[in-house]
Amino acid sequence: MADQQLTCRDCGATFTFTDGEQEFYTQRNLQAPQRCKACRSSRKSDQRGDRTLHDAVCAKCSNACQVPFKPRPESEGGRPVLCTACFQAQRASA
Repeated sequence: MADQQLTCRDCGATFTFTDGEQEFYTQRNLQAPQRCKACRSSRKSDQRGDRTLHDAVCAKCSNACQVPFKPRPESEGGRPVLCTACFQAQRASA
């Protein structure tokens, strides 16, 4: 497949739908994108809305952090809160 030039339905800009992207979309039975990357990103962030961050204390290193959910105490069925660094370290070791 050759690269295709597509027109964004939102902003009207021309963007390239590469051979590799076409293959990816075909393998997953997806239609060709109708929006450029900038408009897709903007649309995704609009759908998510503004995230409210809540203050918390990391259960592992005791550093102050912020999380995108309201932490509950473990006594109320809440889970331990980890800062980004501890969360990623735990995820990498799993």
